[in-house]
Amino acid sequence: MTIYNFGSINLDHLYQLDHFVRPGETMASNGYQCLLGGKGANQSVALAKAGADVKHVGAIHHSDQSVIDQLESLGVDTGLIKRIDVPTGHAIIQLTKEAENSIILYQGANHALTQEQVDQVLSQANAGDWVLLQNETNLIEYIMQKAQEHKVKVAFNPAPMDAELTKKVLGFVDLLIVNEVEAMDLIGTTDIDSTIEAFPKAYPDLAVLMTLGKAGVCYFDGEERLSVKAFSVEALDTTAAGDTFIGFCLSSLMKGDDMKHAITRACAASAICVTRLGAASSIPTQDEVTAFLSKKS
Repeated sequence: MTIYNFGSINLDHLYQLDHFVRPGETMASNGYQCLLGGKGANQSVALAKAGADVKHVGAIHHSDQSVIDQLESLGVDTGLIKRIDVPTGHAIIQLTKEAENSIILYQGANHALTQEQVDQVLSQANAGDWVLLQNETNLIEYIMQKAQEHKVKVAFNPAPMDAELTKKVLGFVDLLIVNEVEAMDLIGTTDIDSTIEAFPKAYPDLAVLMTLGKAGVCYFDGEERLSVKAFSVEALDTTAAGDTFIGFCLSSLMKGDDMKHAITRACAASAICVTRLGAASSIPTQDEVTAFLSKKS
């Protein structure tokens, strides 16, 4: 069973500064890093580290071979990533000493997917495979329609949230994965309790995983409702926590685990992730998650 992740790939240019650059000002940075980013890339790395057969579908500029090398070193199948003349998606991030950030995002090659590319990828998929999508690429609705035609299941993490687009495509979605803020935007509520109450009533046939940060995870569909508490750890950096959760949860489900087991394992992976700095580099391995859970049992 394979998961095809139609996902974003970004290069994050991180500049450490005393303060945000002001209009007309030129200043030297105190530090610089160029990091692999994008929710799609992070989720593919998490899936690979969790033991899933993941094929990343996307696009980068043909000069950025280092992106391919890094993804492959982390276990991601990159054979379906196109090399094109459009610049790789990237972010310019200003980070101050007070840990405030200012970000300029360029979509670039992430929005260069074509219908021909989608058709070619999904023509090789088998019934029972999964398609994973975030909201950082183009052709979201088209990809979902084609996945349904090929009897491929769809998991959708609509981040950044576009409520109108998300509502439009929910009929194609088998598993919706949202955090509490995204869920409130989608359902039109203002607090977690009313959201958990209203969501199943509004979408009774939709399977939903709602992450609640330190409060854990809530899952509901037409037949089942359950909650799993988060593990208590001292967090240093929550950057890739949600992406780690998605990768480990989907990988566990694809192996045939029940939903509660999959969520518990994914929560453990996220707990490890937030104790480390960075994004892809903070995602744990299967063995690390197993060891963490054995200490908690």
